[in-house]
Amino acid sequence: MSHETVYAIASGKGGVGKTTTTVNLGTALAEAGERVAIVDADLGMANLAGFVSLSPDSTTLYDVLAGDASIDDATYRLADNIVAVPSGTSLDEYAETSPEGLREAVDELRSQFDYVFLDVGAGISHETVLPLGLADAVILVSTPEPAAVHDSTKTLELTDRSGGSVAGLVLTRTRPDGDISHEEIADRLEVPLLGTIPEDPAARDSVYAGTPLVVFEPDGPASAAYRRLAADLTGVDVPIPSGSDESEDSDADDGSAPKRATATADSSATGSADDADGREAAHDDVSSAITEAESDS
Repeated sequence: MSHETVYAIASGKGGVGKTTTTVNLGTALAEAGERVAIVDADLGMANLAGFVSLSPDSTTLYDVLAGDASIDDATYRLADNIVAVPSGTSLDEYAETSPEGLREAVDELRSQFDYVFLDVGAGISHETVLPLGLADAVILVSTPEPAAVHDSTKTLELTDRSGGSVAGLVLTRTRPDGDISHEEIADRLEVPLLGTIPEDPAARDSVYAGTPLVVFEPDGPASAAYRRLAADLTGVDVPIPSGSDESEDSDADDGSAPKRATATADSSATGSADDADGREAAHDDVSSAITEAESDS
């Protein structure tokens, strides 16, 4: 297993699939039995509150960073093995936060969960830079579009300035007939290519269904690609359905062991995401969060 357990999912441009990547990496690992926490680290423009049914007085990361609550108070269970820590949406509450408190919150989550994914805001701000240095590694998300790739260079620079390290690049919404190879894009950015997520109509459908793609259509090409990415990134044995396009276009012919092919929509291992005091968000609440975050895609 990788020694890296806290990942910042970052992009220079909004609408490239950063939140979708966060959700599906976390869900794939949770289905494999890993304990996962997803944190809305976009303090200025929080967009993961839709993951949980929040009332006006619900506890969020804002309260934690203001010193008014513990990280456990702001943790909500999504499904077996996976929880979310949403940020608030009130500008007044945001003004009371101290971003420096994020380090302590991340350290606490690190001690409780196998993997922690920080969904980092796009752009250049103190709140954006801070998570890049707190994570064990940064996963850079971009589409192959020139503007998105260009903005990725800013995130690379911010990561370097914050003392963080980049694990590599994930390209989303890729097509086989692109004008430039995906490896060439990564080479231009001087980072490893971690994986590519093909264009898949089911991705949008899963958003409106309120279900992570890897559960909504586990046999689809994008779903299989996210599972493959989760496995390659962490070393965890993540199931890949035998009927998926990814498993058919695999490296299994090289003599390696065949992929596990047991994933179903309810294949999550039972277990230890129950630390959230019974607070559980329905999958229906997921759609609004991803829709907001990816509305420009």
